[in-house]
Amino acid sequence: MTAQPLPAAARPVSVHAADPTDTPRRPGFLRAPFSAVTYREIGFALSSLPLAIAGFVLTVTLFSVGTGLLPTVTGLPLLALLTIVARGLGAFELHRVRVLLGTPLAAPEPVRPTRRGVWGGITARLADGAGWRAALHQVLMFPWAVLTFTVTLTFLVTGWVVALYPLYHWVFARYTDWPGYQLYDYTNGSGHHRYYVTSPAQIAALSAVGLLLVLLTPVLVRGLTAVQRAAARGLLAAR
Repeated sequence: MTAQPLPAAARPVSVHAADPTDTPRRPGFLRAPFSAVTYREIGFALSSLPLAIAGFVLTVTLFSVGTGLLPTVTGLPLLALLTIVARGLGAFELHRVRVLLGTPLAAPEPVRPTRRGVWGGITARLADGAGWRAALHQVLMFPWAVLTFTVTLTFLVTGWVVALYPLYHWVFARYTDWPGYQLYDYTNGSGHHRYYVTSPAQIAALSAVGLLLVLLTPVLVRGLTAVQRAAARGLLAAR
């Protein structure tokens, strides 16, 4: 008697499930400002603000109007609509986390009404824990999105503008009344004080400060987006 090979469908298959903590390989400190991974994270940070504004406005509006109309028939459908909208926003956020931050997170199970009819669907939506967590995500992450956008844009622009100052230093003396970049200009009891960056040593020092900001920007953005990644894992992903 000879052993028969197992049919293809019955053979054990090794499956590697995506680890939700997986992240792209991080570039070194000196290479990070020029890495595609860094600029995907920057894109995530900058695009979070308009999405957060839209999500916050929709969530607060639907919740406020829905709870205000609870004594009437229309309150419950509006709250059910809130969970639907929040789930959609949450699904898009999970997509952004997967594509831009390289962190695959599984979406929660879809809502399955246990009763037929319109009210069966409404009550199922009202009992949807994932939908309410997604709505909470829109509210809690709104101020963080504002902070992330502001800090990321400030460091990104300031770092490169200051680091590249030696390339456009000549513009000030040629096209303005300033001999160089003006660091400050104020008046007090002892007179009028101005400081311009003009000498080669001053230009080099200013450029070095800008280069330091350029190198620190990826680290800062990584920390800011790590909070958003954790929020998506805790409030939006499947449990």
